[in-house]
Amino acid sequence: MSWRRYCHDADATVAAGEAFATLLRSGDVVLLTGTLGAGKTTFTKGVARGLGVIERVTSPTFTMVRQHRCHNAQGVTTLHHCDVYRVTSLGEVLDLALGELVEEAGVALVEWGELAASLFGRDVFTVTFTSDDDEGRTLEVGGALATSRTKALDAWAR
Repeated sequence: MSWRRYCHDADATVAAGEAFATLLRSGDVVLLTGTLGAGKTTFTKGVARGLGVIERVTSPTFTMVRQHRCHNAQGVTTLHHCDVYRVTSLGEVLDLALGELVEEAGVALVEWGELAASLFGRDVFTVTFTSDDDEGRTLEVGGALATSRTKALDAWAR
């Protein structure tokens, strides 16, 4: 089962991320997949806004993991924004210890998440980004965590 939301531009993608943030709980992992420029970082900026991140959010392509302090009523204290685009092996992804990042009131959003999917098992959200010919994109949410939050995702997809 999956949920879709169409975003006609970057602002709509940020808004989709901000609305998605309301679904997140401490310990959640969100794997973001899609082509280069499909909107993964733009969506993450919205999630960060929704979680009360104050500082600027940029792609962690070269640092691989950026941590942002959150201020919200959900109990999520840290957003771990990861990008595994530049890793060359699953061993390198293991070295990042992404699973450990979310143990204490954190959530992780992992760009190019298909490279790290086997590390997290099934208890994740997946968000797949598909761009169209204009500036629009379709976001498709799935994963085991999604099936446990169907009501909230039904509202998000509207």
